Amino acid sequence: MKTIPLRGQAGLRLVADIGGDPQRPPVILLHGGGQTRHSWRQAALQLVDSGYHVINQDLRGHGESARAVDGDYSLDGFVADLKAVCATLSQPPVLIGASLGGAAALLSAGEPPALNIRALILVDVVPRMAQEGVEHIRDFMTRTLEGFSTLEEAAQAIASYTPGRTRAPTTEGLLRNLSRKENGRYHWHWDPAFLQDESRAASESFALRLEAAAATIEAPVLLVRGAQSNVVTEDGARSLLKLISHAERLDVGGAGHMVAGDRNDIFNHAILAFLGRALA
Repeated sequence: MKTIPLRGQAGLRLVADIGGDPQRPPVILLHGGGQTRHSWRQAALQLVDSGYHVINQDLRGHGESARAVDGDYSLDGFVADLKAVCATLSQPPVLIGASLGGAAALLSAGEPPALNIRALILVDVVPRMAQEGVEHIRDFMTRTLEGFSTLEEAAQAIASYTPGRTRAPTTEGLLRNLSRKENGRYHWHWDPAFLQDESRAASESFALRLEAAAATIEAPVLLVRGAQSNVVTEDGARSLLKLISHAERLDVGGAGHMVAGDRNDIFNHAILAFLGRALA
């Protein structure tokens, strides 16, 4: 895959890893808040190997994509970026979004003027998410704003945040999500201003907006939920499936909110199988 600059809303510079034949069905991968495109690395490679044209992008203010100079990290900003990228495609895409990326994908596909899409895969995101789980994520992001003195310190903080997850054998992989600043400390690859937007997550306005969008979706939909997720509850999943009656659902055992990373093998197999059915 090649790293290529894209343009979001008003020309905002986005960065994506792009691979596969452009004449094949496009698949756009949208990571969660506070993550980068590297969270999809293995999934992106398998999608390319399976014959899809893959666009794995960093969201605005994340990874190598530009930060919003006006501080706009609203859902509208992420939706506008996605629509700008889709406008460059010659055919409708498949959208795969986790958490924040999934919310942006759902709104883009269901809220007028809606994108024409082939299929939608929502990864541990529903309109009504558990407040406790959302606050747990936000608390971790807030507590680590000052960065880390070493990669080992960062690894320990992540291990405490995700106690059930197997720790990587080395810390080098963290450099995909952290960068060393002039003060010598390692900081996340996302703009701290991202946390200042209060219009996302578990607010009532967020839920109502996503519910309205979900009710209009006609394309094939798959909801992938981490069975141990503290963000998407059983009630939250069922509520979404009532709105999108034709949607499929997969609960991934042994996975929390970060499903693709927790059980990468199961996740990749599931989305490839779903796309094989949905695009047949």
